[in-house]
Amino acid sequence: MLSLGFALAAGVGATALQGARRSYRAHRSHPPEGQFLQLGDARVHAVEMGQPAGRAPDVVLIHGSNGSTRDMSFRLAPALADRYRVLMFDRPGLGYSDPLHHRGASLREQAEVLQQAATTLGATRPIVLGQSYGAGVALAWGVHHPDSLAALVSISGVSHPWDGSLDPFYRVTSSPLGSRLLVPLLSAFVPQRTMARALEEVFAPQGVPEGYAAHFGTDLTLRRGSLRANARQRANLFRDIQAQAPQYHRITAPAELLHGDADTTVGHQIHADRLVQDLPNARLTLLPGIGHMPHHVATEEVAAAVDRAAQRAGLL
Repeated sequence: MLSLGFALAAGVGATALQGARRSYRAHRSHPPEGQFLQLGDARVHAVEMGQPAGRAPDVVLIHGSNGSTRDMSFRLAPALADRYRVLMFDRPGLGYSDPLHHRGASLREQAEVLQQAATTLGATRPIVLGQSYGAGVALAWGVHHPDSLAALVSISGVSHPWDGSLDPFYRVTSSPLGSRLLVPLLSAFVPQRTMARALEEVFAPQGVPEGYAAHFGTDLTLRRGSLRANARQRANLFRDIQAQAPQYHRITAPAELLHGDADTTVGHQIHADRLVQDLPNARLTLLPGIGHMPHHVATEEVAAAVDRAAQRAGLL
C-alpha cells in the first residue's frame, strides 16, 4: 500500500510538472496580443486592430469554442482593418480572460461581460460578429442588450436546439471528477498530432490554412483553466440555446448570416435556416462546399457580409 501511495503521488507530481511546463511554453510562444480590462472581478483580454476610435465603425469579433483572439486575428481582422476599428475579446475563461467562476458560464453572462468590455473601449453600438459558439454569445448580446449593437453577423452560428445529447468528452470533463482527474492528464499529455487532427476535422472539407496552427497556438487551449472553462460552457450550451431561441424577435438590428452548406459541426438546416426565419431583419448567405470555418477559408465573403451589415445599419 505504501509503494502504491508513492506511485500515485509520483504520477500526480509528474502530471502537474508536465502540465506546468506546457502552459509555460504556451505563454512564452503565444503571449497576450492586447490589453487587459478590469471589469468588476473579471479581467478581459482585449485586442484592437485597424482604424482609430471614432474614425470608423466598430466591429466586435467573438471567437468560437475553445478559441481565443488569435482565431480572429489570423485572417478576418486584417481583412477588415482598413475600414473598421476591430475589437477582439477572449471569452471568459479562454485565452487570457478570467473565468466566471462565481456565476457559471452562460451565453448571457459572457455577452454581458463582452458588451461591458466594448463599452469600456468606447464601442457603444458596434457591429457584433460571432463564429460558431461565439455566434450564440452574439445572439445573447442582441437578445438582452438590443440597443447596444448596430448590426449582427453570425458565421457558422449555433442558434437553435438540436437532437442528441452532450458529447461524452464534455460530459466527463465538465463533471467534478473529470475536471479534477482527467483534465490535468489531457493538459499534460495530449500529443500534438491529436491536436493537429482536431484542427483538420474542424476545417474539413477544406484544409487547415498554412500558418494557422502556429499563429493560433493549440497549447493555449490545453491549459487546465481553458479546458475546464470550455467544458463548462459546452455543458451549458443546450440549456442556454433553449432559453434564448424564443427571444430572437427582440433583435431588430440588421443581421447577416453566413453558413457553409458542407458544415457538419453546426448544420445550417438546424441553425441558420431557422434563424433567418426568427430574426426580423436577417439575410442568409449559404456558401457552397464550405465547412465550419468560413472566416479563414472564405474570408472575402465574410468581410463582404460585415460590409453589408454596416451599410444596412447606415455605418458606411
